[in-house]
Amino acid sequence: MAHRKAGGSAKNLSDSNAKYLGVKLADGQKASQGAIIVRQRGTKILPGENVGVGKDHTLFALKEGFVKFTTKRKKTFTGKDQIRKFVSVV
Repeated sequence: MAHRKAGGSAKNLSDSNAKYLGVKLADGQKASQGAIIVRQRGTKILPGENVGVGKDHTLFALKEGFVKFTTKRKKTFTGKDQIRKFVSVV
């Protein structure tokens, strides 16, 4: 006879690696050219003046300046108004 009961197999114990997403430069901070401002999944924050978008939706500074976060009312493709966040470098 076995001394222990069958243990079974554990399937959901491994955790995924951290992706380090979020805002990297806050409002009013100085951004050098090419500095990453926001790492995100999808375009939760949209690019404004002097801000570029990477292929993984990362927002980065195109010119040196100060980071400025704003909100704007924008129409969706259905015609509905939506308030969206924008980030610019001024």
